Amino acid sequence: MKQLPNILTLCNLFCGALAIICILHAPEYRAEINGADYTIISPEPVYWASALVLIAGIFDFFDGMVARLLRVSGPMGKELDSLADVVTFGVVPGMMLYRLLRSAYFQQPDVFDVSIINLAPALLVPCFAAYRLAKFNIDTRQSENFIGVPTPAVAILVASFPLILLFNPFNLAHWFQNIWVLYITIALLCYLMVAEIPMISLKFKSKSLADNWPRFLLIGLTVVSIPFLRFAAVPFVFICYVILSVVAPPKIQAV
Repeated sequence: MKQLPNILTLCNLFCGALAIICILHAPEYRAEINGADYTIISPEPVYWASALVLIAGIFDFFDGMVARLLRVSGPMGKELDSLADVVTFGVVPGMMLYRLLRSAYFQQPDVFDVSIINLAPALLVPCFAAYRLAKFNIDTRQSENFIGVPTPAVAILVASFPLILLFNPFNLAHWFQNIWVLYITIALLCYLMVAEIPMISLKFKSKSLADNWPRFLLIGLTVVSIPFLRFAAVPFVFICYVILSVVAPPKIQAV
């Protein structure tokens, strides 16, 4: 039973590794452009990676809860959790954004002149995620709330982009095929992960409405938005999360 939280953490890592395989193994097909043959990669497997990120997020939520219930929390579990998170919630969203950037450049007339340098900014997300996780491990102020947006929130947000492209709620898909929208998104996410901004967590230390109204409001907005916005609810809830944390910042104190 002492290893159960670690097993859940490893399930998180397993989902992250499988998501990477899904992104890498996109099927290829041939296309003729101006009389020449080219290999084009289809992005469909990225949808499966999105689902795996969500499943990994569930494992990540329960490993800490189970550790607290079994009273087996320790430095081993904390380090293992960060190692798993840097893969699932750092590398995977970075690769997703890389793939989305590549797909967006396919809309450009000079697509075959695009350099790897144009796509490399997507890989800043894993770098900032790793920095954010390392900072979290040594920051005694983040025991109850967060400083900077947590990596699972960033990963779930990015994982919603391929699904928005697939189902196209409210005709939003074209925004995620715009290279400048993707570049701005990458910059904002990198900043938010390491910014000294107090962010609320969903840990309820009391039943007081006065202390927990941002959490209740965020949960309410999530439940209400899903039937109407569908997958677009994820970016909406993420924006609400950031706004609520700025408007009603939680108390941050060192342990």
